[in-house]
Amino acid sequence: MGKLAFVLFRLISPLRLRSQILILLLGACFQFGHAQLSTSQYQKIDSVFVSWNTPNHPGGAIGVMKDGEVVFSKAYGLASLEYLMPNTTQMRFNVASVSKQLTAMGIIRLHLSGKLSIDDSLRKYVPELSKFADEVTIRHMLHHTSGLRSLHALFALAGWRQDDSRTNEDLYRIMKDQRDLNFVPGDEYLYCNTSYMYMAKIIEEVTGEEFSAWMKTSVFEPLGMTNTYVEGSYDNVVPNNATSYHKEKDGFKRAIEFWGYVGSGNVHSSTEDLLKWLENFSSPTPSWEKAFEMLQTLDPLNDGSYSNYAFGVQVDSLKGIKRIKHGGSIGGYRSFVCAFPSEKLNIAIITNFSTSSPSEKADKIAKLLLEGAARNQTEAGSAKKRPRKLSNKVLNGYVGDYWDDKNNIHRKIYLEKDTLRYVRSENNKSVLIPLSKDEFLLDESSRVRFKKAENGGKIMVLNTDSHLTTSFEAFEPEVYSDELLLSYAGEYYSPEIRTSYYISTEGNKITGNHLRHGDFEMDMIKKDVLRGKSTFNIVKIQRNEKGVITGALVSNGRVKNLWFEKRN
Repeated sequence: MGKLAFVLFRLISPLRLRSQILILLLGACFQFGHAQLSTSQYQKIDSVFVSWNTPNHPGGAIGVMKDGEVVFSKAYGLASLEYLMPNTTQMRFNVASVSKQLTAMGIIRLHLSGKLSIDDSLRKYVPELSKFADEVTIRHMLHHTSGLRSLHALFALAGWRQDDSRTNEDLYRIMKDQRDLNFVPGDEYLYCNTSYMYMAKIIEEVTGEEFSAWMKTSVFEPLGMTNTYVEGSYDNVVPNNATSYHKEKDGFKRAIEFWGYVGSGNVHSSTEDLLKWLENFSSPTPSWEKAFEMLQTLDPLNDGSYSNYAFGVQVDSLKGIKRIKHGGSIGGYRSFVCAFPSEKLNIAIITNFSTSSPSEKADKIAKLLLEGAARNQTEAGSAKKRPRKLSNKVLNGYVGDYWDDKNNIHRKIYLEKDTLRYVRSENNKSVLIPLSKDEFLLDESSRVRFKKAENGGKIMVLNTDSHLTTSFEAFEPEVYSDELLLSYAGEYYSPEIRTSYYISTEGNKITGNHLRHGDFEMDMIKKDVLRGKSTFNIVKIQRNEKGVITGALVSNGRVKNLWFEKRN
């Protein structure tokens, strides 16, 4: 019996030893992982991401810092579905537009050292641009108020497809031909990747160094971000990078991982490095205090109003507490970072699949960890309007089509099952929840109000927490004659992007065509306003004093009123 016991001990002991070591290691990780979290908080955060740990599923990495300590650090899912390689907290992901705050910091450091001024004009550094660039300043570009036409929307109109490579040099070439802006600089806020790509060029002009090299030595390394770099080429092979994926019905598909441009995106980083960065909003690195204060500064638009976009970051509040945030999206990568300086709370989520929704998950974590703090905030304690019940007679008074002529946006309101629906497109609809007789909640950050126009018609006003207001005027759709539709047919050419679109009609059917985008259906919103695919989206027909069609102004979101002349 003693001999058998000894044999069993020899067999079991190594297993027991390995188990005990594993338990000790897990315990150490557990204690480190929630030095400031209760077991319940830790488990609730972990449960937000549990679906990412299913077989053959991409995922991401999550980092949470509280009071200067990392309280949650964990990775989920696979970095590579091909090689079944798991994600780790040291794994690097393309953080996409989260890169903008890093580029902005580069500009701020040069500004504070006197090597440039953020009130310098763009044309000082890029003289080959048209004269409109005299009015565009670096400050405008930092705040997305420059009026410059944005990279992806402009390239799409010119014929680029989603997976086509695009570089800074491609942008600089196409911008040389631009003759106008979307709006007067400082008049409006409109997100613009072009601005941040030009800031990379400005940094190179001022420093005489390549953008990626200068950012490494002047921003990343001084802040201890040793696992962060700028990727300036789409075909480099760099280890320790996650691959990105799109979700398909039957699994996942490889997504384009980045386009070959810098300034507005394509920084690769880890959650550990991003937490180091975010910590500077509450406890800045010595000598960086003024820079991080400047980074979160809001400047007024020309009319004195504000957007919530500072220098590469958005500034808003959650549960009444000031939040600094930004998200990112490129290929299948999704990222979201946020800091609550007053609470010394920082959250970084970076993922490698397109349906990961990191901003929603970050909000869940923040709300969990801010439960006690929010009660001390005056905003959180203020009275909130409760939903009201309105009769169908009242609701029907708001039903109809609405048009925003300034931003070229069409919205439709209809009533279904005693509830108003706000329609952006066939597949993008939202419920309107009544707060009063004429005010409705669209989502957590947006409200809609209806009012009478001076001419007796209806106006719908959309207000958002980002301090943006959009006004829509109601209109009655008409039935248009075949003769009118036929008058739109022909070639429309833009000298600014050197490309043509063709419009043809057959009865009441309108078809658009482009050499690279192929055929696409178009419809009429109202007389002389056509709508095509997202690329060739809103087409406003232009006529001379005799009523003859001379061309069209085309908009697709971040490009407004690009001129196309009609060639018969």
